[in-house]
Amino acid sequence: MAVRLLRHRNMARILCIDYGLKRSGIAATDPLKIAAFPVDTVDTDKLWDYILQYLSREEVEELVLGDARHHDGSDSIVTHELRAFAQKLAKLKPDLPIILTDESYSSAEAKEVILRSGVKKKKRRDKALVDRIAAVIILQRYLGHT
Repeated sequence: MAVRLLRHRNMARILCIDYGLKRSGIAATDPLKIAAFPVDTVDTDKLWDYILQYLSREEVEELVLGDARHHDGSDSIVTHELRAFAQKLAKLKPDLPIILTDESYSSAEAKEVILRSGVKKKKRRDKALVDRIAAVIILQRYLGHT
């Protein structure tokens, strides 16, 4: 039985949020943590409920949050809200590791990826798509460091 529980835990996903003032992009790994995939884009004012529902449906091993900072390392306008969100979630889910990781240039990189992928111009303007892809990029970076 203990081996089965350990194996099940190893099949848990890593969830990533590219937290924004208006919208937040969400990405997740596959259960084997081999690749990152876009999941959704959620209005940030609905993010709390969305994440709680997601956590009730899916086994999540870690939550990665893109930490937005200025070039000089100082806090951005999003930093305070992001940290408040992380603290609230940590109190509710104390066994869920929450990792803040650098998200520098993830949106610009996402725009470049979308452009190179051949997506039509109208779809490239979809900010929700950029947010989802930025979350994937943040998660891929994180996976490269773990």
